[in-house]
Amino acid sequence: QVQLVESGGGLVQAGGSLRLSCAASVSFIGMYVMGWYRQAPGKQREMVATITGGGNTDYADSVKDRFTISRDNVRKSVYLQMNSLKPEDTGVYYCSVRGPGKPWNWGQGTQVSVAS
Repeated sequence: QVQLVESGGGLVQAGGSLRLSCAASVSFIGMYVMGWYRQAPGKQREMVATITGGGNTDYADSVKDRFTISRDNVRKSVYLQMNSLKPEDTGVYYCSVRGPGKPWNWGQGTQVSVAS
């Protein structure tokens, strides 16, 4: 069973930065797509960013040029550097990983709150 442990959420002023981290307990992590999703109050969960084992990335339009996803396969970890944060970035951020042909696995989530 995949376990994901997230850290790094918190409260920050608009324009500030936060870095989220997630450690995954999986074998052959290089075969997994890793990503971050978020859910704002009253809204559906949405993709923020994903990264393949080969380092290909994909971002939601709303976070392009502000957020950067990266991974460390040795540490079996994925990171999300969030800069120029806006109040609309507020939500619960979930780490996720998906193996070949498998469904997404989810972490517990970490709260990110951006004050205006």
